[in-house]
Amino acid sequence: MFVDHAKISVKSGRGGNGSVSFRREAFVPEGGPDGGDGGKGGDVVFVADENLRTLMDFRYKKKYAAENGEDGKRKKQFGKKGADLVIRVPVGTVVLEAKSQIVMKDLASPGDSLVAARGGRGGRGNVRFKSSTRRTPKFAEAGGAAVEVEVELILKSIADVGLVGYPNVGKSTLLSVSTQARPKIGNYPFTTKTPNLGVVHRHEHSFVLADIPGLIEGASEGLGLGLDFLKHIERTKVLIHVVDVSGSEGRDPIADFISTNAEMASYSSSLSQKPQIVAANKTDLTEETALQEFEEKIRALGYEVFPICAPTGEGVDALMDAALALLLRCEEESAAAEHAQPEQEYIAVRPEQDEDYREIYIRREADLFILNGKQLEKIVRSTNFNDSGSLRHLQRYIEERGAIERLRDMGLEDGDTIRVIDYDFEYWDDEKYED
Repeated sequence: MFVDHAKISVKSGRGGNGSVSFRREAFVPEGGPDGGDGGKGGDVVFVADENLRTLMDFRYKKKYAAENGEDGKRKKQFGKKGADLVIRVPVGTVVLEAKSQIVMKDLASPGDSLVAARGGRGGRGNVRFKSSTRRTPKFAEAGGAAVEVEVELILKSIADVGLVGYPNVGKSTLLSVSTQARPKIGNYPFTTKTPNLGVVHRHEHSFVLADIPGLIEGASEGLGLGLDFLKHIERTKVLIHVVDVSGSEGRDPIADFISTNAEMASYSSSLSQKPQIVAANKTDLTEETALQEFEEKIRALGYEVFPICAPTGEGVDALMDAALALLLRCEEESAAAEHAQPEQEYIAVRPEQDEDYREIYIRREADLFILNGKQLEKIVRSTNFNDSGSLRHLQRYIEERGAIERLRDMGLEDGDTIRVIDYDFEYWDDEKYED
């Protein structure tokens, strides 16, 4: 089954906690702290794999998580780093942050990669907190939090040249006679329901040719199969616009040509600017005067026309040679443009790099004052509530962030309860009771 869109949730690994440990050795009665640091959590990495062709793997599994870092150990031993989670996707997959629709990265080439979520930092062990005034720290730092991101994966076929046109004009037949591809071919609209790819070999060159499902009037608004597959044309550098010049389906070839171009322009202005040549197909069913009239009108619009009969192969070689020449010229121009404007790569951030990471949020429920915050939660997880020095560190952080002053402005009085994450404290203003 061909699947070209998926929405999944990815989560990096949490950093391991630092260790609280003291040397316990024979003949060393007062061993100092020796708790090691926790290991870093694993990253979530997307990698473009040329062996994959669909996003089918993400149809049923929606949640992915990297490995957590290991906690630190005694004897200053660091915890093991969490293993990165590598998620392989087809070449041509665009990764977007689902909520903002920001493009995180376009994985357009084999081996392209994206770190979508960075693992949390490992927490520092208690040996890191030893100082001249604190000889035996009985606390350590908690590991950094994991990052969870919902992403959209959109697969856009990687092809050099795309075949576009109305349904049943002979695109699949043209693909089959010019490549080794064997698409499903039938004499009814929408026989082709997924993009088909084949390789065209011309002289010492080759290029990938894509048969895109037929576009009808209203495709850019979701009619037919258009909206699902217009995105696959965006990758192509050159378009071959296939037209049933015989009008065998009862349609006007000129009107078909203009309508299809209008739908591509409505979907994206860049599509209407792609280099395009016209294949006037089914010449075996066309009167010579009708073919000449079609050629004159299309050339007047600025397009080169190649009469072909796809089933017999007549005119196909000349068409493919022209497509190759146009492709080589486009690649040369695009390479110069890409060199002048290097791609801006998305950089995944850790929680501590967020703008609101250090912010303390306060709300009041009757006589209960509730404090929350990302860094506050990490400090609470690092606090040893049986150690006065560790508690003072938590209190000092809350005061330095201006939370106590804001609480007083909200009506905090002696005896009221302050809830910090999951811990309740009774508030008393010590300055009132100093001698």
